[in-house]
Amino acid sequence: MKRTLVALATGAIAAVLAAPASAHVTVQPSEAIAESFARFVVRVPTERDDASTTMIEVSLPPLAFTSFQDVPGWQRKEENVEFDEPLDAFGSEITEGIGTVTWTGGEIAPGEFAEFPFSAAMPAGEEELVFEAIQTYDSGEVVEWVGAEDADEPAARLSTVQFGAFQEEGAGELGVLQAVTQELEELRAGTGETDDDDEDSDVLPLALGGAGAALGGIALIVAMTRKPAA
Repeated sequence: MKRTLVALATGAIAAVLAAPASAHVTVQPSEAIAESFARFVVRVPTERDDASTTMIEVSLPPLAFTSFQDVPGWQRKEENVEFDEPLDAFGSEITEGIGTVTWTGGEIAPGEFAEFPFSAAMPAGEEELVFEAIQTYDSGEVVEWVGAEDADEPAARLSTVQFGAFQEEGAGELGVLQAVTQELEELRAGTGETDDDDEDSDVLPLALGGAGAALGGIALIVAMTRKPAA
Protein backbone atom coordinates (compact mmCIF):
# COMPACT_ATOMS: atom_id res chain seq x y z
CA MET A 1 0.00 0.00 0.00
CA LYS A 2 2.78 2.42 0.94
CA ARG A 3 4.60 1.88 -2.33
CA THR A 4 1.38 2.51 -4.20
CA LEU A 5 0.83 5.75 -2.30
CA VAL A 6 4.37 6.91 -2.98
CA ALA A 7 3.81 6.18 -6.66
CA LEU A 8 0.67 8.32 -6.53
CA ALA A 9 2.59 11.13 -4.87
CA THR A 10 5.35 10.87 -7.43
CA GLY A 11 2.83 11.17 -10.23
CA ALA A 12 1.32 14.22 -8.57
CA ILE A 13 4.77 15.82 -8.25
CA ALA A 14 5.44 15.17 -11.93
CA ALA A 15 2.11 16.75 -12.88
CA VAL A 16 2.96 19.90 -10.91
CA LEU A 17 6.64 20.26 -11.81
CA ALA A 18 6.71 18.93 -15.36
CA ALA A 19 3.43 20.02 -16.95
CA PRO A 20 4.41 21.55 -20.30
CA ALA A 21 2.97 24.77 -21.61
CA SER A 22 0.97 24.40 -24.79
CA ALA A 23 -0.38 26.79 -27.38
CA HIS A 24 -2.77 24.21 -28.79
CA VAL A 25 -6.48 23.71 -28.10
CA THR A 26 -6.55 21.97 -24.73
CA VAL A 27 -8.88 20.89 -21.92
CA GLN A 28 -7.85 22.34 -18.56
CA PRO A 29 -7.16 21.03 -16.01
CA SER A 30 -5.73 17.99 -17.78
CA GLU A 31 -6.29 15.62 -14.81
CA ALA A 32 -9.44 14.64 -12.91
CA ILE A 33 -10.69 12.08 -10.40
CA ALA A 34 -12.64 9.20 -11.93
CA GLU A 35 -16.28 8.78 -10.89
CA SER A 36 -16.61 12.37 -9.71
CA PHE A 37 -17.96 15.67 -10.98
CA ALA A 38 -15.43 18.18 -12.25
CA ARG A 39 -15.33 21.57 -13.97
CA PHE A 40 -13.16 22.14 -17.04
CA VAL A 41 -12.53 24.70 -19.75
CA VAL A 42 -11.77 24.21 -23.42
CA ARG A 43 -8.91 26.66 -23.90
CA VAL A 44 -8.61 28.02 -27.44
CA PRO A 45 -5.67 30.27 -28.41
CA THR A 46 -5.41 32.04 -31.75
CA GLU A 47 -2.06 31.07 -33.24
CA ARG A 48 -2.24 33.20 -36.38
CA ASP A 49 -0.94 36.77 -36.62
CA ASP A 50 -3.34 37.79 -39.39
CA ALA A 51 -6.58 35.97 -38.58
CA SER A 52 -9.05 35.53 -35.71
CA THR A 53 -10.76 32.38 -34.47
CA THR A 54 -14.50 32.51 -35.18
CA MET A 55 -15.64 28.92 -34.55
CA ILE A 56 -14.59 25.99 -32.40
CA GLU A 57 -16.18 22.53 -32.56
CA VAL A 58 -15.31 19.93 -29.92
CA SER A 59 -16.12 16.21 -30.00
CA LEU A 60 -16.65 14.91 -26.48
CA PRO A 61 -15.85 11.42 -25.21
CA PRO A 62 -18.74 9.60 -23.45
CA LEU A 63 -19.49 11.71 -20.36
CA ALA A 64 -22.47 11.86 -18.02
CA PHE A 65 -24.44 14.92 -16.89
CA THR A 66 -22.52 17.32 -19.14
CA SER A 67 -23.49 20.98 -18.80
CA PHE A 68 -22.05 24.24 -20.07
CA GLN A 69 -21.54 27.80 -18.90
CA ASP A 70 -22.51 30.61 -21.25
CA VAL A 71 -19.66 32.59 -22.78
CA PRO A 72 -20.57 36.21 -23.57
CA GLY A 73 -20.50 36.95 -27.28
CA TRP A 74 -20.67 33.29 -28.32
CA GLN A 75 -23.58 31.04 -29.29
CA ARG A 76 -23.48 27.34 -28.44
CA LYS A 77 -24.99 24.39 -30.31
CA GLU A 78 -25.01 20.85 -28.90
CA GLU A 79 -25.64 17.53 -30.61
CA ASN A 80 -26.54 14.34 -28.75
CA VAL A 81 -25.30 10.84 -29.60
CA GLU A 82 -26.00 7.34 -28.34
CA PHE A 83 -23.07 5.74 -26.55
CA ASP A 84 -21.63 2.47 -27.81
CA GLU A 85 -21.81 1.18 -24.22
CA PRO A 86 -23.94 2.57 -21.37
CA LEU A 87 -22.20 4.59 -18.66
CA ASP A 88 -22.74 3.77 -15.00
CA ALA A 89 -22.86 7.15 -13.25
CA PHE A 90 -23.77 7.32 -9.56
CA GLY A 91 -26.15 4.38 -9.86
CA SER A 92 -27.76 5.60 -13.09
CA GLU A 93 -27.31 3.97 -16.49
CA ILE A 94 -26.61 6.64 -19.11
CA THR A 95 -27.13 5.56 -22.72
CA GLU A 96 -26.73 8.90 -24.51
CA GLY A 97 -25.11 12.26 -24.05
CA ILE A 98 -23.60 15.26 -25.81
CA GLY A 99 -21.37 14.16 -28.67
CA THR A 100 -20.31 17.51 -30.10
CA VAL A 101 -20.56 21.13 -29.06
CA THR A 102 -19.90 24.11 -31.33
CA TRP A 103 -19.29 27.74 -30.40
CA THR A 104 -19.79 30.46 -33.02
CA GLY A 105 -20.48 34.18 -33.27
CA GLY A 106 -17.52 35.40 -31.25
CA GLU A 107 -13.95 36.28 -32.10
CA ILE A 108 -10.58 35.42 -30.61
CA ALA A 109 -8.09 37.95 -31.95
CA PRO A 110 -4.41 37.24 -32.68
CA GLY A 111 -2.39 36.93 -29.49
CA GLU A 112 -5.51 36.17 -27.43
CA PHE A 113 -7.27 33.05 -26.13
CA ALA A 114 -10.74 32.19 -24.87
CA GLU A 115 -12.06 29.59 -22.44
CA PHE A 116 -15.33 27.68 -22.78
CA PRO A 117 -16.35 26.12 -19.43
CA PHE A 118 -18.21 22.85 -18.95
CA SER A 119 -18.94 20.39 -16.16
CA ALA A 120 -19.30 16.61 -16.36
CA ALA A 121 -19.14 13.37 -14.40
CA MET A 122 -15.93 11.47 -15.07
CA PRO A 123 -16.43 7.84 -16.15
CA ALA A 124 -14.91 4.84 -14.37
CA GLY A 125 -12.31 2.60 -15.95
CA GLU A 126 -10.93 5.17 -18.40
CA GLU A 127 -7.34 6.31 -17.93
CA GLU A 128 -7.43 8.87 -20.75
CA LEU A 129 -10.20 10.83 -22.43
CA VAL A 130 -9.69 12.40 -25.86
CA PHE A 131 -11.35 15.64 -27.01
CA GLU A 132 -10.97 16.25 -30.74
CA ALA A 133 -11.47 19.85 -31.87
CA ILE A 134 -11.82 21.79 -35.12
CA GLN A 135 -10.77 25.45 -35.08
CA THR A 136 -11.93 27.81 -37.83
CA TYR A 137 -10.37 31.21 -38.62
CA ASP A 138 -12.02 34.15 -40.35
CA SER A 139 -9.49 33.70 -43.17
CA GLY A 140 -11.17 30.40 -44.01
CA GLU A 141 -8.34 28.26 -42.57
CA VAL A 142 -9.46 25.20 -40.63
CA VAL A 143 -7.16 23.46 -38.13
CA GLU A 144 -8.13 19.96 -37.01
CA TRP A 145 -6.81 19.15 -33.54
CA VAL A 146 -7.35 15.40 -33.87
CA GLY A 147 -3.84 13.92 -33.96
CA ALA A 148 -1.79 11.76 -31.63
CA GLU A 149 -0.10 13.24 -28.58
CA ASP A 150 3.16 13.89 -30.46
CA ALA A 151 1.51 15.19 -33.63
CA ASP A 152 1.76 18.77 -34.88
CA GLU A 153 -1.98 19.17 -34.26
CA PRO A 154 -2.74 16.86 -31.30
CA ALA A 155 -6.17 16.30 -29.84
CA ALA A 156 -6.74 17.52 -26.30
CA ARG A 157 -6.32 14.80 -23.67
CA LEU A 158 -7.53 14.38 -20.11
CA SER A 159 -6.07 11.84 -17.67
CA THR A 160 -8.14 10.38 -14.83
CA VAL A 161 -6.95 9.19 -11.41
CA GLN A 162 -8.66 6.14 -9.96
CA PHE A 163 -8.61 7.17 -6.29
CA GLY A 164 -10.56 4.09 -5.23
CA ALA A 165 -7.64 1.84 -6.19
CA PHE A 166 -5.44 3.48 -3.53
CA GLN A 167 -7.87 3.36 -0.62
CA GLU A 168 -7.79 1.10 2.40
CA GLU A 169 -11.17 -0.39 3.25
CA GLY A 170 -13.31 2.33 4.77
CA ALA A 171 -10.85 5.15 3.95
CA GLY A 172 -11.84 8.20 1.93
CA GLU A 173 -9.83 10.34 -0.45
CA LEU A 174 -8.52 12.58 2.33
CA GLY A 175 -7.36 9.46 4.16
CA VAL A 176 -5.28 8.60 1.12
CA LEU A 177 -3.70 12.05 1.15
CA GLN A 178 -2.91 11.68 4.85
CA ALA A 179 -1.22 8.33 4.23
CA VAL A 180 0.85 9.79 1.40
CA THR A 181 1.97 12.67 3.62
CA GLN A 182 2.92 10.28 6.43
CA GLU A 183 4.95 8.13 4.04
CA LEU A 184 6.81 11.17 2.72
CA GLU A 185 7.64 12.25 6.29
CA GLU A 186 9.03 8.78 7.02
CA LEU A 187 11.18 8.96 3.91
CA ARG A 188 12.49 12.36 4.98
CA ALA A 189 13.30 11.08 8.47
CA GLY A 190 15.29 8.21 6.98
CA THR A 191 17.57 10.37 4.85
CA GLY A 192 19.94 11.14 7.75
CA GLU A 193 20.85 7.52 8.48
CA THR A 194 23.84 7.39 6.08
CA ASP A 195 26.48 9.78 4.77
CA ASP A 196 26.33 8.50 1.22
CA ASP A 197 23.14 10.25 0.19
CA ASP A 198 24.17 13.91 0.35
CA GLU A 199 23.19 14.51 -3.26
CA ASP A 200 19.80 12.86 -2.77
CA SER A 201 19.28 14.86 0.44
CA ASP A 202 19.77 18.09 -1.49
CA VAL A 203 17.10 17.05 -3.98
CA LEU A 204 14.60 15.72 -1.44
CA PRO A 205 13.44 19.10 -0.05
CA LEU A 206 12.60 20.20 -3.59
CA ALA A 207 10.67 16.98 -4.17
CA LEU A 208 8.83 17.34 -0.88
CA GLY A 209 7.99 20.92 -1.75
CA GLY A 210 6.58 19.77 -5.07
CA ALA A 211 4.67 17.02 -3.28
CA GLY A 212 3.17 19.56 -0.90
CA ALA A 213 1.96 21.69 -3.77
CA ALA A 214 0.66 18.64 -5.60
CA LEU A 215 -1.14 17.26 -2.57
CA GLY A 216 -2.65 20.64 -1.88
CA GLY A 217 -3.96 20.73 -5.43
CA ILE A 218 -5.32 17.20 -5.15
CA ALA A 219 -7.00 18.05 -1.84
CA LEU A 220 -8.69 21.03 -3.49
CA ILE A 221 -9.86 18.88 -6.40
CA VAL A 222 -11.17 16.26 -3.97
CA ALA A 223 -13.08 18.89 -1.99
CA MET A 224 -14.63 20.29 -5.17
CA THR A 225 -15.45 17.01 -6.85
CA ARG A 226 -16.69 14.66 -4.12
CA LYS A 227 -19.63 12.51 -5.14
CA PRO A 228 -23.03 13.79 -4.06
CA ALA A 229 -24.63 11.92 -1.18
CA ALA A 230 -26.90 9.06 -2.27
